[in-house]
Amino acid sequence: MFARALSALVLAATALVLGTSVASAAPTKLTHADAAARFRAAGITWSSSGGCSDWNNRTCTSFTNINLTTVQGAITFKRASGCAVNITGGTEVGHAAGTYSHRNGYKVDFSLNSCVTNYITSRFASIGGSKWKSNSGNIYYRESNHWDVTYYNCGGC
Repeated sequence: MFARALSALVLAATALVLGTSVASAAPTKLTHADAAARFRAAGITWSSSGGCSDWNNRTCTSFTNINLTTVQGAITFKRASGCAVNITGGTEVGHAAGTYSHRNGYKVDFSLNSCVTNYITSRFASIGGSKWKSNSGNIYYRESNHWDVTYYNCGGC
């Protein structure tokens, strides 16, 4: 009994030192309508080449099953930067797979504009390969025609 309690205590202390959590809960998922309402209220726009929001259509921009922290992170970025933010990619099919993927609700794509680019490249740490890391640990990756953003957290919301 004592050994098990001591192991749990050591694990918790190690997690605190390393800045990780012992157990992480599944992220809260939003509907497209809820996420869209939150983005709209924050002044964030979105667009798609297909003019649609079907998450099974790659020409759409969908927020179906997006993580609440991803929505909050984009809103935090918009408020902190003061930039116009337009989302061109959400949870729809057609993006790369992986744990921290678009489909799993961790990523959004931002349109390129000089305000967004200048804010990211002047305020965040360059980590090489056209990637910048915010103080909160979120990753902003400059691709050819957009910013691919991975939100591990809400960015200090």
